[in-house]
Amino acid sequence: MQFGIFTVGDVTPDPTTGRTPSEHERIKAMVAIARKAEEVGLDVFATGEHHNPPFVPSSPTTMLGYIAAQTERIILSTSTTLITTNDPVKIAEDFAMLQHLADGRVDLMMGRGNTGPVYPWFGKDIRQGIPLAVENYALLHQLWREEVVDWQGRFRTPLQSFTSTPRPLDGVAPFVWHGSIRSPEIAEQAAYYGDGFFANNIFWPKEHFQKLVDLYRERYAHYGHGTPEQAYVGLGGQVFMRKNSQDAVREFRPYFDNAPVYGHGPSLEEFTEQTPLTVGSPQEVIEKTLTFRESFGDYQRQLFLMDHAGLPLKTVLEQLDLLGEQVVPVLREEFARNRPAGVPDGPTHAARVAARTEESVEVAK
Repeated sequence: MQFGIFTVGDVTPDPTTGRTPSEHERIKAMVAIARKAEEVGLDVFATGEHHNPPFVPSSPTTMLGYIAAQTERIILSTSTTLITTNDPVKIAEDFAMLQHLADGRVDLMMGRGNTGPVYPWFGKDIRQGIPLAVENYALLHQLWREEVVDWQGRFRTPLQSFTSTPRPLDGVAPFVWHGSIRSPEIAEQAAYYGDGFFANNIFWPKEHFQKLVDLYRERYAHYGHGTPEQAYVGLGGQVFMRKNSQDAVREFRPYFDNAPVYGHGPSLEEFTEQTPLTVGSPQEVIEKTLTFRESFGDYQRQLFLMDHAGLPLKTVLEQLDLLGEQVVPVLREEFARNRPAGVPDGPTHAARVAARTEESVEVAK
């Protein structure tokens, strides 16, 4: 089981002081948060991709490459790579390069994003969102697995005898998660390729995401990749902690109320009741997170949103201390308890290289 954090990289005024960090400060804060995540023993740091204010992470591989040089162990990922508006050739090359720089500590999450205008900004039609996601990923998958590619589709110029460089590290492409909050077609896509499916269930009630995860597991087995229980599932979540629950609620409420994503809507109490958001003590975070297995089965990756809505860097780092010292060790132990032997661990480059080698040996026998 892998535990980590993801950031959307929003530049939001602190509602308690009125101060807005500069873009420079926010970018540097994200780097500090990634380093802290490794320091406290987390497994994954993931960044979103946005091309509009109030967000700054427009170039995830640039940021992750910089973080790779300052870390040693943590997996570097995205919580959205825009498969619809990025050129698959550029994605193939950028993430293979990052793989080499980070010695394999890289995976990524494909998504369509949550900003409609991004499509025309990059010359695409939002009405073709799903077909773009399907076609572009099919090409990306091929580019990473075939040395020489001949390809023709609807949305870009054909490729003739094209080789993407550099080639994936050790001949093994980065592991891919497909993220979705509403589209069964994306769950189907993840299942077809035997990739992971990430349900970023921070917005809507769990019943909505249960349907997507169940569909993905069923279709994963249908395509012959393993049993439904062996499918790779990741979940999102958000927490804010203090030693006492009352202190956590009091401190976090103004940030929640003014958040650019979910502020000015349901109350904090309504949101915590209906979604994974947990505001309280470390023990309350542990208890609620453990219920996710009841809804989604045994899964491989849990990412928490920790730095949203204008929270100061000092507060975020305090949250990471609590997460790493008091929450994740207990979650690791509890999620491992009674975990069926056939359920795979979270994907790593080393494990996937070893699995490929083992498959080659079996074929040679």
